[in-house]
Amino acid sequence: MASFSYRACRADGSVSQGQLEAASRQEALAMLGRQGLQALALDEGRDGAAGAVRRSASRRVPAAALEAFTRQLASLLAAGIPLAQGLHLLAHEGSAGRGRATWQAVHDDVVDGTSLAQAMGHCPEVFPQVYCAMVKAGETGGFLDLVLSQIADFQSRERELRSRLLGALIYPAVLAALASAVVVFLMVFFIPRFEGMFQDFGAALPPLTRAIVSASRQAQRWGLPVMLAVVALAVALRRYLVGPAGRLQADRLMLRLPLAGGLVARLAMTRFCRMLGTLTQAGVPLVGALRVARESIANRVLGEAVTRTIDAVQHGDRLGASLASCPELFPSTVVAMVNVAEQSGRLGPELVRLADEAEKDLDRRLRTAVALAEPALLFVMAAVVGVIVVGMVLPIFAIQEYIQ
Repeated sequence: MASFSYRACRADGSVSQGQLEAASRQEALAMLGRQGLQALALDEGRDGAAGAVRRSASRRVPAAALEAFTRQLASLLAAGIPLAQGLHLLAHEGSAGRGRATWQAVHDDVVDGTSLAQAMGHCPEVFPQVYCAMVKAGETGGFLDLVLSQIADFQSRERELRSRLLGALIYPAVLAALASAVVVFLMVFFIPRFEGMFQDFGAALPPLTRAIVSASRQAQRWGLPVMLAVVALAVALRRYLVGPAGRLQADRLMLRLPLAGGLVARLAMTRFCRMLGTLTQAGVPLVGALRVARESIANRVLGEAVTRTIDAVQHGDRLGASLASCPELFPSTVVAMVNVAEQSGRLGPELVRLADEAEKDLDRRLRTAVALAEPALLFVMAAVVGVIVVGMVLPIFAIQEYIQ
């Protein structure tokens, strides 16, 4: 049994509210009807099995599981299976075990008469805004299976792009971490042992060795306080960046970086064009599609530029002319292609094609950046370790001369 909180209207027009126990929402509605009440709101409580399902549905679902659910639901609908039955099959027999509670919650809402888009909107942690907007357009236009297929393709490309970005950053990050670990080991554990040996012989140390030994002493003395200070500074900086002013400053600084700024803008344009093209192909109105696609841009500065574009479109400007006001995000070639696509009536497919081309270009840029970063990091790592080793070897010759 589940607990339900309700607000209902009596026959005389007065409003009543309270709680009741029922096995399902349908049974709760029937119980209110038998009491002569017309339900205005019926919210499931957190008690009982259904409440547990609703709590489980609020948990995040892996991107791969959501993509599989979307593609399977599209296939079931294309095969002529009713929506409620398809959701029931996925909730009880689907391969994505971690998402079954969510699919069950969506199924229950649909059975109670809620539209699929609204039912998915009840789980914003799982179904993003663009997902619900496209589903709503598909339900309205009567081509829900096609829209779900488009969403699955969109999710697949987004996941592939994210995987390539992470893959490009892993190797340089590992090299940097390894270099830092080697330097810390040499400065804290390796050099102090040699220092004692040099002191026993009493020979004069070369300037480079004295500098390295002094740095090692400072690292042993101040290493822990410096690390704690860095951690505290990182925590304070993170709190500052969470706020609107901090995020805006960080986003503005990111765009000014020589190499990273171009990659950030290219990534934002790729995601924006793909999302906008997918939404317009699904039948979402242009202004609404622009607003949803804007949410895909994480950089606040670029997001504000797109906001100006939306305002221009609302005032009657064409999309291509509006995008021209954001040169930091949309190059002139992209604006020209959008103008042609608008005139030919192929805006959606052309935006998706532009996103594909931009994604390939972004991949090439990432490969180039990683290809340049790898030897640079290796050179820096070898140079630092080499200087330390040379500084430790030089006193050996001084000791030999001292012995002779």
